[in-house]
Amino acid sequence: MTSGAAAVWKSLPIAQRRIILLLIGAIAAAQVNQPFPELAPLQHGPTIALALAAPWLLRRWPLSNGAMACITLFLLLHTLGGRYIYSYVPYDDWARSMTGHDLSSTFGWRRNGYDRLVHFAFGLLLTHPLAQIARRRGGMTLCWSLAFGFVTIGFVSALYESFEWLLTLMAKGETADWYNGQQGDVWDPQKDMAAAQVGALIALLILGLRRHRQGGAKAISSSGDTVRELS
Repeated sequence: MTSGAAAVWKSLPIAQRRIILLLIGAIAAAQVNQPFPELAPLQHGPTIALALAAPWLLRRWPLSNGAMACITLFLLLHTLGGRYIYSYVPYDDWARSMTGHDLSSTFGWRRNGYDRLVHFAFGLLLTHPLAQIARRRGGMTLCWSLAFGFVTIGFVSALYESFEWLLTLMAKGETADWYNGQQGDVWDPQKDMAAAQVGALIALLILGLRRHRQGGAKAISSSGDTVRELS
């Protein structure tokens, strides 16, 4: 690590350094006995790049520990899904080994729903960091920053679904099907976007309730961690 990189790393709060190391460790663990090695770069490459760039990004756009934890939790969920290309996350096997029953039979699910969980988590966990960036860097009011977070979730969701559509057109059939994870559902993109927006809406309600309980204190601070935030 160069002296410049070391300085950037040391400038981060200890908690955030630990969070980044946790994410890198999880990505590395996801590559052990990788069940779909040919698709691993597509699934994990962007996450690795983001984790390595995180110290510089956080120096340029500082976030609270709570917001950083939200982002990392989402990326951990994505890393787990990426290991099994989402469509094959064996949560039924895990549930069966612990309880003797699988979730799909219990709830009547006809498809692997892990991808929809991650889309929901995208809205639930990333609305707060987006709103915090808008509040700190854009000088927005609390209400406008929350609206920015909500709208951005919808925009990015639509952009991602458009990317998946383009991949379907350009990639080989099997690769596209595996990556997209539609599992035969023609309304999969719309349901994914809806799941993200529902998650974002719940995040707004949580932030609003937290602000109300604080008796007018800001749920999203404009600087530092001196004000309690969603964690």
